[in-house]
Amino acid sequence: MSITRRLIGAAAGIAAAGMAVGVAQRSRVIARRGAGDETPFGSLRSEPLHIITDDATDLYAEIDEAPSELTVIFAHGYSLNLDCWHFQRAGYRGQIRTVFYDQRSHGRSARSSEAGSTIEQLGSDLRRVIEQTSPGPCVLIGHSMGGMSIVSLAEQHPELFGDKVVGVGLISTTAGGLDPGRILFPMVPLGIGGKVMSRTVRTLHLGHRAVDLVRKWGHAFADVITERYAFGDDVPGHYVDFVYDMLDATPFSVVADFYPAFATLDKFDHVEVLGRVPTAVICGTEDKITTIGHARKLHAQIPGSSLLECEGAGHMVILERHVDVNAELDDLIALAQHGPEAS
Repeated sequence: MSITRRLIGAAAGIAAAGMAVGVAQRSRVIARRGAGDETPFGSLRSEPLHIITDDATDLYAEIDEAPSELTVIFAHGYSLNLDCWHFQRAGYRGQIRTVFYDQRSHGRSARSSEAGSTIEQLGSDLRRVIEQTSPGPCVLIGHSMGGMSIVSLAEQHPELFGDKVVGVGLISTTAGGLDPGRILFPMVPLGIGGKVMSRTVRTLHLGHRAVDLVRKWGHAFADVITERYAFGDDVPGHYVDFVYDMLDATPFSVVADFYPAFATLDKFDHVEVLGRVPTAVICGTEDKITTIGHARKLHAQIPGSSLLECEGAGHMVILERHVDVNAELDDLIALAQHGPEAS
């Protein structure tokens, strides 16, 4: 059940609290519909901020300031960068204070060591981002690997949830049980099955420069693979190009460094803590990378969470169904800001 349906149902049952609900609705943050439609992908920028992690890796971040005590922090997925949040950034710009950062080894952030390319380290990185960008309470929104970063943070620092962290959005993600071949196939369109992927990735890692060159030569084929794996339905061609460019900009050596993290991910035992705060789980029903079953399992194991299933959408639901995603995030932010009286 989506947060929107929860809000409607709860409102019907608390007519006596209509005044409180009215106050909450008047002060809600609503992403501007249509924002970003005419804005070129990758063109939304603000002053850069550099965040130094506990292993001295320099993370690149940008903050869109707004007059609000709440900060919303967005963590992107594997082989993407902060620009993937285009429609969310455009929709909330000037409405609420937002933070966008590049995960280590991605985008403009510094390259991590192979030893630091773990989900545990990403959770630790997120803690540093919170410490350095959010003076007050914050909501964490993660897509794919970004959602795994949030789960890792919950494992390492459960005390933050319900105190510093007042809301969570988990989009197209999981806490374990992945078929790593699904994760890597868009970056390695070689028809490699999941059973032999690990050995193949290790081998290809040794010749990563050659792999990068082949990926560029195979642009036309890779476009088809990107569309098939990133989206569930027909989308404008420039959406596909945008995602392909982000994937292509990620060196294969980075792809290979993070592979073991997905192969061994097993953190479902640590997601219950997210039930302390409003948590929205969002996924496309045609997601071929982190399939809808992962979202349903997260929803089942996070008490009080909502589940929005975007019918027919793929892994890049934040682009493909950005209106639906932003509407769900609107409700999540309302609950995080106002607590039970907003429901």
